[in-house]
Amino acid sequence: MSQTLLWRSLRLCMAAAALASAGGVLAQSLPAPVEAALARAQIPRESVSFYVAPVEGRKPVRMAWQAATPMNPASVMKLVTTYAALEQLGPTYVWRTPVYLDGVVDKGAFRGTVYIKGAGDPKLVSERLWLMLGRLQGMGVKVIVGDIVIDRTAFQVNGHDPAAFDGEPFRPYNAGPDALLVNYKTQVLGFIPDLAAGVARIHYELPMGQLQSPASVLLAPQGTACGDWRTQLQADWSDPQRIQLGGRYPASCGDKNWPVALPDPHSFALKAVEGMWRNMGGQITGSVRDGVVPPGLKPAWENQSPALAEVVRDINKFSNNVMTQQVLLTMGKERLGSGSFEAGRTALSQWWQMRWPVADMPVVENGAGLSRSARISAQALGRMLQAAWASSVMPEFVSSMPISGMDGTLRRSKASANAHLKTGSLRDTNALGGYVLGNSGQRYVLVAMVNHANAGAARPVMDALVDWVAQD
Repeated sequence: MSQTLLWRSLRLCMAAAALASAGGVLAQSLPAPVEAALARAQIPRESVSFYVAPVEGRKPVRMAWQAATPMNPASVMKLVTTYAALEQLGPTYVWRTPVYLDGVVDKGAFRGTVYIKGAGDPKLVSERLWLMLGRLQGMGVKVIVGDIVIDRTAFQVNGHDPAAFDGEPFRPYNAGPDALLVNYKTQVLGFIPDLAAGVARIHYELPMGQLQSPASVLLAPQGTACGDWRTQLQADWSDPQRIQLGGRYPASCGDKNWPVALPDPHSFALKAVEGMWRNMGGQITGSVRDGVVPPGLKPAWENQSPALAEVVRDINKFSNNVMTQQVLLTMGKERLGSGSFEAGRTALSQWWQMRWPVADMPVVENGAGLSRSARISAQALGRMLQAAWASSVMPEFVSSMPISGMDGTLRRSKASANAHLKTGSLRDTNALGGYVLGNSGQRYVLVAMVNHANAGAARPVMDALVDWVAQD
């Protein structure tokens, strides 16, 4: 062989080694435990994508299988949205919901109009709504002689159909975003059996105005198994002004909670504000309605949200879809001046291109992964996780992920490894992404995606992969 050919061969070998070291997608065989788990789940190898590498990007990739193929990551896409938000907005970012008083306080009454301007706060839960309205009562106001007006112009999200994704409009995971998002647009019904009275008392987490709600439901005959207790209640959600429960509740269930996204989601905030005000002993002569804050009116006070770092923790620990969408819309509003999904996606894309100009662009749609069209490659997500490990927001980002076998969506995981991982699942998708600590002390990024009709049976595959990574 001539020296020229020898040098060319050497350069090809060096290029291949550099590719592997930089996170290239050289084909590898799958670990035996993972192969076996895939066979048991009847999932072909062609339907999976894996990427495992040390958190230090300069070290060689440990395993890559179809890692450059874009796949649907389901809720693992939340890692992209939340990391982008932590970097672009900062972990201490807060949402401020201003309250305006256009009128005067006179002997226990406020005569005028109260305006609440939604700012996209993802965590305006019932107790924080109570605190916000409590400020008005702290001024001595017992009755509002006028209206409460809700201004939701900060976001442009009209037309959300909660049934569009999978025909389940009353499931909380399908709730849509809102500039004034109250309690995640979810009512929680708590059932408490009262054997002596023969009924289950119903506690409602959020007082709701203009909504008839039963105080109790009859108990099922003694000895009735808990089983599918929701179906036994025979709920009818067709009337947006009334909660109807035509069945019975099994006492054997004990105390249970049922989160429900009620019909007519656009009116949820209006009903919640009115219900909370009246529940606090307040009165109102007018109505709670939509409107716009008049120009030049100064806020009387602002209701401040928890910091973004806490919001991100709730999103990733419990895979909250609507909170993630609120964050994506906020990025659009803060970075491009428009609280729309298009602006949010553009802001995220600009951030991605600045950070990884040669990596495949993720398709995020709504940022939450509740999508059939969302796509990202395991390699691209893995490299993002490597970058996140070296970033200033690493502690907030990593601690937001569920701990394997301990909390969040991983509390029932059978993997024995020490890991922080985000889960994701849809009808034909099962995914996992995050960090695994190896027995050697080396920490790895791990991304695994299954896109197949049998994806629902892939959890043992994921557990086997996590344990294999840990046993380094």
